[in-house]
Order: sequence, then C-alpha cells, then structure tokens
Amino acid sequence: MARKATPATPAEQYVLRLYIAGMTPRAGRAIESVRALCEEFLTGRYDLQVIDVYQQPALAKGEQIIAAPTLIKKLPLPLRRIIGDMSNHDRVLVSLDLVRA
Repeated sequence: MARKATPATPAEQYVLRLYIAGMTPRAGRAIESVRALCEEFLTGRYDLQVIDVYQQPALAKGEQIIAAPTLIKKLPLPLRRIIGDMSNHDRVLVSLDLVRA
C-alpha cells in the first residue's frame, strides 16, 4: 500500500505517549515501530514519551490505561488511542491522521 502523508502545517507539533508494560520484546518492538514512523512522517515535529506502567503507575491510572502497549496522541487534537501491536504501520498512521484510509 502506498502511503502519502496528509498535508500538515509545518509548525504542527505532535505530542505522543507510548505506554508499555516493562521492557519486554513486545514493548521493544512497539517503541521501535513508533519511533520509525515518527522519524519518517514527523521528523522534527514530535515529542514521544515512553512510559512504563510499572515504573509510573499513577500516569497510567490517570490516562486509564488498561492494556499495553497503548499509544496516545495528545496533540494535535483530536486525542487518539491506539491499543495493541504497533507493527501495523498503516493502522497507526491512519489513527494518527497522517495518512488517509
């Protein structure tokens, strides 16, 4: 599937939080996948925070995280949640409003 980024304002910053449950192989793959997508589509326009729910349970509780990995797009609005495997790049890109379905 050919991916085309939707036009975005150059100043549009993305604030993303990736919640993981420990440094497991699955968490490592999720981090790699999200970072690769950010570098490809959001170079210089993103802030990615990786939060381990075991180390920072209060943050996870505040965001109502019930499964990991979970990626939350805080900005730009609307807020979006992507739960589960981050290796399906097309699904993640559509959820982040970076490509059209």
